Formats: sequence, C-alpha cells, structure tokens
Amino acid sequence: MVKIAESWRPVLADEFEKPYFQRLIAFVKGEYATATVFPPGPSIFHAFDACPFDKVKVVILGQDPYHGKGQAHGLSFSVQDGQRTPPSLHNIFKELQSDIPGTPPPPNGNLDRWARQGVLLLNATLTVRSGEPGSHQKKGWEEFTDAVIRKVSEGREHVVFILWGAYAGKKSELIDARKHLILKAVHPSPMAADRGFFGSKPFSQTNAWLEKQGLTPIKW
Repeated sequence: MVKIAESWRPVLADEFEKPYFQRLIAFVKGEYATATVFPPGPSIFHAFDACPFDKVKVVILGQDPYHGKGQAHGLSFSVQDGQRTPPSLHNIFKELQSDIPGTPPPPNGNLDRWARQGVLLLNATLTVRSGEPGSHQKKGWEEFTDAVIRKVSEGREHVVFILWGAYAGKKSELIDARKHLILKAVHPSPMAADRGFFGSKPFSQTNAWLEKQGLTPIKW
C-alpha cells in the first residue's frame, strides 16, 4: 500500500486505478528488482506523506530525483540528512538569505521542515536509476504528477506554485491562475541561476501572498 497522508487518498484514488499507473508501477517494481534505483522504495511518495493534500499552501516543482547514493528521499531539491548540499539547493538557500534577510542559515539540505508546513516538494518523475538522470522519464510518472498539479489547482485555494526553469514553467498550463499565484524564474542550477534566479524573491513573494489570503506564512 502506498504510504501517503490520508487526505490524498480520495484525491488520487482514481489515478491509482488507471491502466497507465498500473503499467508504471509494474515497470518501477521491475527496476527496483533488477537495478539500483533512487529514492529508496518507501520514500517514493514521501512528498505526499509529509505534506497532506488539505494542508498544501505551496508547490515547488522539480524534475528528476537525485541519482547519487543517499541523496534522494522523495522531496524535490531536498537531500537526506548528512548529505552535502547540492549546487541547485545551495543557490536556493543563497537566494533565501538574500530575499528574507535574517533567515537563519539552513541546518542541512533536508527540506522536510518545509514540507511539514504545507510545501509540496514535487518532482515530475518520482524515481531514477543510479547514475542515470532521466532514466525513468516518459514511463508514466509525468502523467501522474501532471494529474497531481491539476488536482491541487482544482481542489485547493490560494496555493503558490513555484516553477523554476523551462520544464517546470510549462506546467503553468495545468494551473488556474485566477485563484492561485504562479511564480516563474530560471532554474537555480549553477548554469542558469545568474540569468534571473538570483533576485527573483520567491520566498518573500510567497509569504506576502499567503498573508494576504489570511494564511500563516512559511518559516523558510
């Protein structure tokens, strides 16, 4: 049984029954049985366990899980305790310090602390082979996570969708901009961050929007 917060079950129940999802799960099980795949099996749906559907305030969309040992644990951009902060996450933290001066330095790269406050850290693809980025793309995960984005857009109010990079930016088509805030910027990777990620102020904009809606801001 997939380990997710209970409020997700009625939202995703129909998706879990669709033929594409059954094929996807068969593929993923085969991969875990024959190759090294990340994140660890119990963590595949961690984003949905750490951030219940009825608590979602913010969605931060990533693309692939980290493909190095001990890094991925089911949250986009996040790494497990004890891991070195990856370059993109380092730039995210750098922008946070600039955007909201006085924010305490992050204790580590594990973003569970964000997820528990209502930040859905969603990758478009939820699994990957060790050392093979993109290896589980176009197997069905994108259909599933696109459905998740639509369901959050339809079923929640006043959510902030943070879309970094061209790939994530295209997902704005799935979101009702009349009731949600969509924040787009270039990707925080070292190759792109200087071209518009730094200075984009996603964290202060998010909290200003949440407070405007009468919601508790995120303690980043």
